[in-house]
Amino acid sequence: MDKLFLNIPLFSAAIAFVLTQLLKPIINAMLGNGWNWRYLITTGGMPSSHSAAAASLTVSVGMSEGMDSTFFAICVFIALVIMNDAMNVRYETGKQAELLNKWSEFLAELHENGPFSPIAFKTMIGHSATQVIAGAILGIIVGAVFTYLRLFNG
Repeated sequence: MDKLFLNIPLFSAAIAFVLTQLLKPIINAMLGNGWNWRYLITTGGMPSSHSAAAASLTVSVGMSEGMDSTFFAICVFIALVIMNDAMNVRYETGKQAELLNKWSEFLAELHENGPFSPIAFKTMIGHSATQVIAGAILGIIVGAVFTYLRLFNG
């Protein structure tokens, strides 16, 4: 179990994820969206915690195992898949959820006393490119700092 806590790539990815989640309510309040504690535990929003964790893991593995290692190649590929999914697939899913929510409200109004009740799908699922880039930058910094401190100050 001790070795698990000494796994710097894993530790840096977890720290990047948690730090990003802690920053979400602050950043979104500063952007004028008001204070919302739900940002601590939700997906979506600024910055992307998934991108931060993936970038942190990738940088840390690259620094500790080498940029020519198989492990680094795997991390790069998986990080790119995660970031693409956040920006495209999950972002579009959120847009579709917004439209379904509008239709659900419309149908509920149309059938005011009928059996139909509106459904509210979660709309903040994915990320904009800016949110993914911000998460990746934060992750790169966290991964580099934690790995540097471990490798060179050891």
